[in-house]
Order: sequence, then structure tokens, then C-alpha cells
Amino acid sequence: MGSPVPHSVAVLALPDSMAFEVGLPHRFLGGAVDADDRRLYRVQVATLDGGPVRTSAGYSILPEHDASILATADTVVIPGVYGGTVMTDGTLPPGLGELLHTTACSARMVSICTGAFVLAAAGLLDGRPATTHWMHSAAFGRLFPRVDLDPDVLFVDDGDVLTSAGNAAGIDLLLHVVRRDHGSEVANRVARRSVVAPWRDGGQSQFIERPVPDAGEAGTAATRAWALERLSEPLSLAELAAHARMSVRTFTRRFREETGLSATQWLVLQRVALARRILESTDTPVERVATEAGFGTTASLRQHLHAAIGVSPLTYRRTYRGPVAHSM
Repeated sequence: MGSPVPHSVAVLALPDSMAFEVGLPHRFLGGAVDADDRRLYRVQVATLDGGPVRTSAGYSILPEHDASILATADTVVIPGVYGGTVMTDGTLPPGLGELLHTTACSARMVSICTGAFVLAAAGLLDGRPATTHWMHSAAFGRLFPRVDLDPDVLFVDDGDVLTSAGNAAGIDLLLHVVRRDHGSEVANRVARRSVVAPWRDGGQSQFIERPVPDAGEAGTAATRAWALERLSEPLSLAELAAHARMSVRTFTRRFREETGLSATQWLVLQRVALARRILESTDTPVERVATEAGFGTTASLRQHLHAAIGVSPLTYRRTYRGPVAHSM
């Protein structure tokens, strides 16, 4: 058999694009490979006319392509933009809205940060859930009232249109795309190479009240690491607090300050992530997956997995499992 044809990704760099975000797809999609080290995505950067564009960082980029590559792309990524008419009055350069509408008929559309303004100005987010950077959510809401904007989450996956918050959340979204396309093992390899968290749930808050503990203050990181090794056990809040050598009240406060989540919410997310990895990479029976992931019963696993991603364990295994070897 010949080599698989890589998924074609076109990154459209508009004037005043965020330079950092223009490079994210190449790093996190272009860096995804299969078990034989074959690239799974072909990432190309384009501008509208193929000429240079000035980025928000103060320097220009000169891509090798113009916007004609969007016609054959499987996925189009719109990096964030800073300033311009799209953010002040919701208008696009002539012809861009029509181009994006045509492209969206055959390609998956992805925006990072304020790239959502571009998709919204083209009418591609009307009546759909979406997000953008929380600092620009008020302006976004005034310009695009028909969009179901959630300014608090890291990213939104609405099937063929996906949007993310700030540039770090763009990394989360791109890893989510890899995971959705090829499974957790491939996405985790990409994350490890870039030394970033392999999985943060899209519904996680964009910001937390105090992301860094005060100097000298004992945190909950050690307890989180301890809990990750014991997800199959029925961990209680009192046990977690005791491990951290804190009162339940203090532990609860500090845990939320450091993660943006309650300890219970965090445990559920970690258990869902573990269940997904087991479902993708092994033939372990669902009853045993429920036990190993700490849900106890298949009914509980089914309930939490459906709440997180909308499918049952068996459906997830059939739909999202990558090309992995069967367990012995």
C-alpha cells in the first residue's frame, strides 16, 4: 500500500495577523505523525494575494501561496488578528467573505483567538456556538449579536467550525483537532515534543482568579500528581486535603485558584481523559475501563463520557480510535 495522503491545512495570514498564531498549525498539526513517522497533515501558509503581510509583531511574512489553496484545503485555520476593520466595525476586505463562504462548503474552519471575528464577519458563526479571547468578547458581542458567544471557555468544537480563545487556547484546540482526527496517542506525542499539556478540556475556564500561588505558599500540584496515579480509587475531598496537609476548606480554595476547577470537576476530567486513552488504545472491556478510570460502573462511565463528548463508550471506541494494535 502507498503512503496515506496527508490532510491538507491552509493557514490564511491576513494583515495584522498574530505572528505567533500563524506558526501554531505548522507546529501542532504539521508535527503530527503516524506510527511509521509519516506526516498526517500538510500545512501551507497563504495570504490573499500571495504577497507579504505585516504581522502584529511588527515584521512581515512572505508565504509561498495565495488564497487559491483554500479551494483544495481540508481544513482552513484563521489566526488571530489585531486591529483592522473586522474588529472595529465587523467588515472584511472585499471578496474575503465570499471566499470563506465558498471554502466552508468543503473545508473544516478553525479560528484562533480573534480569528473568530473574521469567521463571524463572514457570517459563518451565525446561530452557532463560538468563543474568542475574553478581552474582546464585549466588542465581539456588539458586532455579532447572532453568534452564541461563550467568552469563558478555552475552545468550542461545533463540528465543521471550531473556535478558540487566546493563543495558548489555540494550542489546546489544535491538539484537540489531532485527537479528534487520529486519537489521543498521536496528539500526546505532539504535545510531548512541544512540552505542553496534552489535554485541557474545551469547557475549562479561560482564566483563573490566581494562577500562581503566593511565594512560599504550599500548593496542590503534588496532590494532583498523587491523585493521577490513583484514579481507579474512590478519592474523596477529605483524602485529597489530607494528602496536601490542608483543611478541606483551604484545599478547596487553593485547588480552584490553581486550576480554575473544583477538585471534583478536575477528577472527573482526568478520569474521562484516562477512559478515552484506554478506549482508544486497547480492547479492554467497557466494564473494566469504568473500573480502571475510577467510575466504578459502566452506567457512570457512560454518563460522564456522554456529558463530556456526547457519545457512549462503544461509539467513542468505534469512531475515535486511531490505527492502533489490538491488545493481546
